[in-house]
Amino acid sequence: MSQSAKALNVAVIGCGNISEIYVTNIRRFATLNLVAVSDMDMDKATAKAAAHNIAAYTVADLLAREDIDLVINLTIPAAHAEVSQHILEAGKHVYSEKPLATNRRDGQAIIDMAAKHNLRVGCAPDTFLGAGLQTCRKLIDDGWLGRPLAGVASFVSSGPESWHPNPGFFYQPGAGPLFDMAPYYLTSLINFLGPVKRLVGMASQGFTERIATSPSRFGDRIPVSTPTHVSALLAFHSGATVQLLCSFDVPASDLPRIEIYGEQASLSVPDPNIFGGEVYIQNRHHDDWQTIPHPFGYADNSRALGVADMAQAIIADRPARASGELALHVLDIMESILTSSQNEQYITLATTCDRPAALPLGLLAGVLD
Repeated sequence: MSQSAKALNVAVIGCGNISEIYVTNIRRFATLNLVAVSDMDMDKATAKAAAHNIAAYTVADLLAREDIDLVINLTIPAAHAEVSQHILEAGKHVYSEKPLATNRRDGQAIIDMAAKHNLRVGCAPDTFLGAGLQTCRKLIDDGWLGRPLAGVASFVSSGPESWHPNPGFFYQPGAGPLFDMAPYYLTSLINFLGPVKRLVGMASQGFTERIATSPSRFGDRIPVSTPTHVSALLAFHSGATVQLLCSFDVPASDLPRIEIYGEQASLSVPDPNIFGGEVYIQNRHHDDWQTIPHPFGYADNSRALGVADMAQAIIADRPARASGELALHVLDIMESILTSSQNEQYITLATTCDRPAALPLGLLAGVLD
């Protein structure tokens, strides 16, 4: 890519469930030019390519192309590290679905390889760039809460086997409610409060086997080999502390998704797995929650927003918001929670990251700077 380029040629590896929204949304951004897709199952790749009038290649052929600048890695979590390293070895920037890898060692190897080859790494989730969570970020930055003191973050459900067409991998190491869903919550918390300093965690496994009830896998028995109920207390460098709960073992709940408690007010944060959602604030002098309208765009499903920001960062030579360093810190937090539970001890984080820059107000649709 030349220094004067205004867009990056982008390809996708992995044509599963999540790929459609990425392929669709890439066309919303002037910094992204989608040229190709690939998958181990070439029938999937060919069908996706035909639907969107782009090329389909084998993974090897796609990585060999010199006209592709950035590859989006949408493979299953267990393959993220290996595929991302192949992409970097081919001389291309990589943006991965979450998590960056299934362990900190592999995640660090990705970051190190990118630095060695002067390439960028980005990683989902990018929902923290959406209208709902950026509205929350602005309220915090503008002092509506006063100094943030504490918070809670809760993802609880009965598991994905009732709806997902291929739920087995959710119950294997590198997945579970922690690795599957906590990236949304942890990334949002880091966006609000900055990096985590230390933590203590507890983890348990509610069932040894799950029964799928989704139409395509109805009755399948799913072995469980990873914790399915995880809690942690996170201490941030900023001084705030947050209680985190992630579970696939809860039949029903009214717990908040995220709440942040400041000196002057409490903030109710929308579901961090979406880009919009209602934002509420209540200060100590009022009895009712107040709804705060979104002053930002991207309230709809805007997956690929992080890719577009990464492309703009490469073009403008600035830090990306959904960066590899942020994703590595999230990965470190998750692995450390399980280590803490296993060893019954506090863990000081081995990594840190910069708090991502907030989006400015007044951006036109499809523009990130």
